[in-house]
Amino acid sequence: MASFPTVRVAALQATPVLLDAQATLEKAVRLLGEAAAAGAQLAALPETFFSLYPSNTWARTAASFGGSDELWERLWDSSVEVPGPVVEELAAACRRHGIHCAVGINEREPERPGSLYNAMLLIGPQGLLSKHRKLMPTHHERLFHGIGAGDDLSVVETPVGRVGGLICWENRMPLARYALEQQGPQIWVAPTADDSDGWLATVRHIAIESGAFVISVPQYIPRSAFPDDFPLELPEQEVFGNGGAAVIEPTWGNVIAGPLYGEEGMVVADCDLRKCLHAKRWFDAAGHYSREDVLAPELDPQRPEATPR
Repeated sequence: MASFPTVRVAALQATPVLLDAQATLEKAVRLLGEAAAAGAQLAALPETFFSLYPSNTWARTAASFGGSDELWERLWDSSVEVPGPVVEELAAACRRHGIHCAVGINEREPERPGSLYNAMLLIGPQGLLSKHRKLMPTHHERLFHGIGAGDDLSVVETPVGRVGGLICWENRMPLARYALEQQGPQIWVAPTADDSDGWLATVRHIAIESGAFVISVPQYIPRSAFPDDFPLELPEQEVFGNGGAAVIEPTWGNVIAGPLYGEEGMVVADCDLRKCLHAKRWFDAAGHYSREDVLAPELDPQRPEATPR
């Protein structure tokens, strides 16, 4: 049964320790402690926080057959196994601080070394609650990440509400959003590497469409974050991800915290989940406003010609 508490959430706009999973883990644990000290019950970390996002500004070099083996090896070495020790340590931190967290990772499969996946984990004091692999890596990301199977589009009932979400530009995918909206999310986590005004417009729309509070948590990646022995040459620029962390409410899509640009930091907001119910009195995308009978008749189980999903 859904409940409607007021939940304090935190978007942790943080820079990973690039290509160093252990140091990134230590930073994540510290940040979760800081979020809990600020009263947060749910904290979100950026896309591929463990521990490198393949930025378009330099990752195009990897499109050639040669020259990127060292980067690939180090990306594999700093990726996360699910389940595995990084997940266990994050769960222990959640237990210690009484907090839930969502975090983006590069996921590897130890039983089958090879492809990596852009994934988002939801972790609570009781351990791993869900794992979602990005359905379609965006453009240059396909050089690094396999595609998700799509069998993990789930909303999870937690003590802090019904939590779901999508990764970066898969939030632009109408059918992926609808798959979650059918499950009644109250908090929608949207880790990303997009720092544009268009992204903020996207997550504001999603808040209205889904009737959920949206936690948008981008990366902040300054040039100084890259190790001296980074395997590829960087272009001449000082920032490779400028942030924009924000929390958006579901009635009018108002930004109630943030956006934060140009630095690491924590954006905190109190989310009264009754507003999700209020928003759906006006517009329920998967309920009275869905009109599946007209727009997607194959989804309507009442029609004799309906095709089972």
